[in-house]
Amino acid sequence: MKEALAIIFILLMFIIVLIIIAIMQIRMAGIKVKDFFSFIDANQKLDSLVRFAQKYDKMSPQEQIIYLTEAEKMFDSFDKIPSTVWEDERDKYSKVLETYKNIRVMRWNEAQTNAMTKVNQPKIKPKEIKTNN
Repeated sequence: MKEALAIIFILLMFIIVLIIIAIMQIRMAGIKVKDFFSFIDANQKLDSLVRFAQKYDKMSPQEQIIYLTEAEKMFDSFDKIPSTVWEDERDKYSKVLETYKNIRVMRWNEAQTNAMTKVNQPKIKPKEIKTNN
C-alpha cells in the first residue's frame, strides 16, 4: 500500500515538473500561455475552415458570415504566435486566407451592386392615409 502511494506521488511530481517545464519553454519563446492555448484551439478550427474553403462559392450568406467571423478569430490567434511555430500549417492558413479574401471581395461587390440598384430605382412615396373625423 505504501509502495503504491509512493509511486503515485512520484508520478504526480513528475507530471507537475513536466508541466512547469512546458510553461517555461512557452514563456521563453515569448508567448503568453493564454495565447498558446488559443492558438491550439485556432489550429483545430483551421482544419474545419480549410474544408469550408473548398466550397465557399456554394455557401449561403449566413455561412459566409460565420466563415468570416471564425477566420478572423483564427487569424488573431495565429498573429500572436511566432510564424516559426506554425510553419507546417502555412498552406492551410494560406487557403483559408485566400478564401477569406474572395468572400470579402464577393460580398463587397454584392453590396456595391445593391447600392447602385437602390440609387437608380425611383423613390416611391407612401400614400397619405385618410382618416374619418
